[in-house]
Amino acid sequence: MIDATRVDSLSGDDWQRYRDIRLRSLEINPEAFGGKHEVESLWSEEQWREQMKKFDALVASRGGVDVAVMTVEVLNGDHGSTCWIGGCWSDPAVRGSGSFRALFDYLDQHASTRGWMRQGLGVWRDNDAAIKAYSALGFTRAGEPQPSTSRPGLFYIHMIRDSIR
Repeated sequence: MIDATRVDSLSGDDWQRYRDIRLRSLEINPEAFGGKHEVESLWSEEQWREQMKKFDALVASRGGVDVAVMTVEVLNGDHGSTCWIGGCWSDPAVRGSGSFRALFDYLDQHASTRGWMRQGLGVWRDNDAAIKAYSALGFTRAGEPQPSTSRPGLFYIHMIRDSIR
């Protein structure tokens, strides 16, 4: 029997749960993020709680194990976006199982009440697998590649989509 995917919106009191999956994502796929494991692993509880005040952290779990994560920050962003999606990651062991899609289904279910109607995100321009995954979810490229401030020499592209609900 396949375990169903559950999505939770975490609060500051769930900082340890968010910290654990965030650090795991930075450790397993450091190339996918602007953040660095060696920096964030040193953060205190207070720093994690402060960080979580900036966005909604969504975590997908299967069989009680957290397997995917993303953050959603409400803002007036590039290309008319009303929110910015960040820190997207799914554990390589469950990729293709629907956990990533479950996060976006949750996003769509709550878009109108939480200000998430037009979603924007940034992805490294050479991360073909992520670009393909976001495209399958309805995201399209927007604008020209932008230089990274956190990783000099790398460029990212903006992608946007309108909530489907």
